[in-house]
Amino acid sequence: MRIAVIGAGVQGRAFALACAEAGLQVDLEDVMPERLRQAGVELGSLTGAVRLMGTVEDAVCDADLVVDFVPDELESKLEIWSLLDRMAPPRTVMCTPSANLSITDLASCTYRADRCVMLRGRLAAGAEVRILTARETSAATIETTCALLAGLGCGWVVEADPDLPMLLKNMHASML
Repeated sequence: MRIAVIGAGVQGRAFALACAEAGLQVDLEDVMPERLRQAGVELGSLTGAVRLMGTVEDAVCDADLVVDFVPDELESKLEIWSLLDRMAPPRTVMCTPSANLSITDLASCTYRADRCVMLRGRLAAGAEVRILTARETSAATIETTCALLAGLGCGWVVEADPDLPMLLKNMHASML
């Protein structure tokens, strides 16, 4: 499995390292060259498993799964997800760690709502991660995400987006 990690800050580098140590091929990208240089220093011994990429397009062109580590703000997530949706192959699963946002909202802004999930919790061996799904999320997307987490030594629980009932209620109310 080839993983694209967008954002080479502390969390992105740690995730890229964990993926590489689990035997996955990783493409790591960041808009800030200094972060990529730092990642190169920290991941030096894993240069065969981690490729440092200069653009989002280069990072996602072969990705089976992409995880963004941009700030957990709606505008930032929408901007990067718009890029990822346009540049990644149609098969690519899009994941985002977020404590505050709705996967239903993010997925609805893509052409691949069936291939979108949100991750909540520490992405580290021994941790349990909540996989939040939108109404459209496919079983294959959940399988791919679970395979990634299993490879990282994480446990997981799959849940529907907790914001979904409120979003549906608001949508129904606006239609009246």
